[in-house]
Amino acid sequence: MSEILNVAKEVLKIEGEEILRQIDLLDDRFENALNILFNSTGRVVVTGVGKSGHIGAKMAATFASTGTPSFFMHPTEALHGDLGMVKKEDIILAISFSGESDELIKIMPHLKRYGVKIISMTSSSESSLAKFSDEVILLNIIKEACHIGAAPTTSTTLTLALGDALAVCLMKMKNFKVEDFANFHPGGSLGRRLYLKAKDVMRTSDLPILNDDTTLKNAIDVMTHGKLGTVLLTNKKGELVAILSDGDLRRALMNDGFDIEDSAIKYATKNPKTINNIEILASKALEIIESYKIQLIAVVDKKNIPIGTLHIHDLTNLGL
Repeated sequence: MSEILNVAKEVLKIEGEEILRQIDLLDDRFENALNILFNSTGRVVVTGVGKSGHIGAKMAATFASTGTPSFFMHPTEALHGDLGMVKKEDIILAISFSGESDELIKIMPHLKRYGVKIISMTSSSESSLAKFSDEVILLNIIKEACHIGAAPTTSTTLTLALGDALAVCLMKMKNFKVEDFANFHPGGSLGRRLYLKAKDVMRTSDLPILNDDTTLKNAIDVMTHGKLGTVLLTNKKGELVAILSDGDLRRALMNDGFDIEDSAIKYATKNPKTINNIEILASKALEIIESYKIQLIAVVDKKNIPIGTLHIHDLTNLGL
C-alpha cells in the first residue's frame, strides 16, 4: 500500500472518529437551538465566510429543501445592503470556527439591533461570536485532518454533519414526509415517482387498435407504423381481448405452417394484463410492467375499452 493512500485513510479515520465522538457531546444547547428554529415563524438565515460560508450555503439549501425556509447571506454583502433581507422573525445561524471572523462579527451588532435571535456554531463559548448569540452549538474537535493542522477539514466536516443533524431533527419535529420532500423537488426523480400518474404519461392518440378478426399481415403493418411493437385487439364491443407483441410475432415465425394471412389473435396473448385506473402512479405502473416482464401495458376504462398505453421505455426515460 502506498504512503499517500495511507494519508487518505488517515483523513477518513480522523474525520469519521470525530463525528462519532460528537454523539456523546450533544447536549441541551443543541436541543435549545432546535427549539428556537422550530418555534420561529421566519426563515433561517445562514451566514459565514470562507470555508464556513461554503458549508453554510449547503446547510441553507438543505434546510430549504426539507421544510425549513432558509437562505445564505454573505457577511460582506450584508454590510452593503443584504441586511435588508433579514426580518425580525428570522433566525440567524452564524458559523465561524474561531468565532472571531472579522466580517461576521461586524454584522452582529446590527442584527442584535434588529432583535433577531442568533444561533452560532463556533469552537469557543467565550468567542466574540458566542457572546452575541442566544445559543451556541460548540464545534469541539481534537484536531484537523490536515497533516499541518491548518486547513479546515475536520472542523468543516463536523459543521456540515451538525447542520444535517439540525435539518433532520427539524424534519422530524415538523412531521415532514416523503411527499413533502417531493413537493420541493418536482424536477427530481423522487418528485416524478410520487406525482406523475398514468393519465399524465400514457399514450392516448393513434393507438394501434384493430378488430380481433384482423389478419396477421394487417397487424404487422399497424405494429410497424404504431412504433410500439404491439397491437391491441378488441372485439365488436371495443373491449380489449388480446395483445399481439413483437415477441408474439417472433414466436409465431417459429411455428410450422405459419401463414401471414392467419388471424392475428391466433398468436396473440389472450386476457392481457391491464391497468384500469388512470390515477395510478406511473412508478407503480412501471413496477407492474417489470413484474410481468412485459414491455407495454394497456390502460382500459371500466368497460375494458383501451384508452391508452404505457410503454416501459417511456416510463424509464422519465427517470422513474
